[in-house]
Parts: sequence; C-alpha cells; structure tokens
Amino acid sequence: MIHRFADFWPDYVRAHADARTRVLHAIGSVLSIVMLGLSFAINLWFLIAVPVVGYAFAWYAHFFVEHNKPATFGHPFFSLAADYRMLFLMMAGRMDAEVERCCGAERAIPHSV
Repeated sequence: MIHRFADFWPDYVRAHADARTRVLHAIGSVLSIVMLGLSFAINLWFLIAVPVVGYAFAWYAHFFVEHNKPATFGHPFFSLAADYRMLFLMMAGRMDAEVERCCGAERAIPHSV
C-alpha cells in the first residue's frame, strides 16, 4: 500500500517510461492551466474543461501509447501532483534522467517524439 508520495513516484515514473506518454501528459497539463486561466478571465464555465482536457491527453497516452492503467484511478491526488512534477522536470530537462533512475537504462525509451 502506498502512503507517501515518495513511495508513489517511482511507480509513476515507470508507468510513464515512453517519452510520447510524457509529452502527451505535458500537453494536457499545460492546456489545463490555460483552461483554468480562461475560466477566470472569460467565463467560469471553462472550469468544466480543466479536468476533461488534462485527462483526455493523459488517458489517451496510457491506453494507446503506454498500454497501461492511469495512476489516477488508484491515487488521484498523488497522480495530479506527479503530473506537474513530471512537467516541471521535463521543462528543466531532467525527466529522462529520472526515468533512467527509476526504470534502469534498459527500460527507458529514448526521447524521440
């Protein structure tokens, strides 16, 4: 049983070993932030789109690219925090190293999209 984010993170990284999955997650995460901003700037009805946009990209990546089950189903809060940690690590250019650390070099899929 996972009780701490530190225990969750390596499993999350292994579930996102394919660089294409990570890119799709990043697109969904950034668009969710954009939708959140639009909801406050234009109309609060855009709030409905925040989770829809984010999860659409992420779940597509899991079902059709990575072929695994999204972590959201088992650990929704840890999963959300991990999505944004992954996004920030990607923006810093450090996510590939994190995949290698958690998965080992043999399982890490090259960053080619």
